[in-house]
Amino acid sequence: MNWEQVKGNWTQMKGELREKYGALTDDEVEQAKGERDQLVGVISEKYGKAKFEVEKELDEWLNER
Repeated sequence: MNWEQVKGNWTQMKGELREKYGALTDDEVEQAKGERDQLVGVISEKYGKAKFEVEKELDEWLNER
C-alpha cells in the first residue's frame, strides 16, 4: 500500500492509526487529513519522537497492509 491509497481510504485508516497510536485524539488524526507530513508532525510532537523515526514506523505500518 502506498500513501495515495491511505489518503483515498482515510476514513478507514484513521481507525487503524488510532489503534497504533492510542495517545492521538480524533481531532489530531482528523487534522492530518491524510497528509503524511502533517501526520508525522502530529505523531512526532505527541510522542516526542524524531520525525525520521515516525516516518520509518509509518512505512513499516504501510508495508504490513
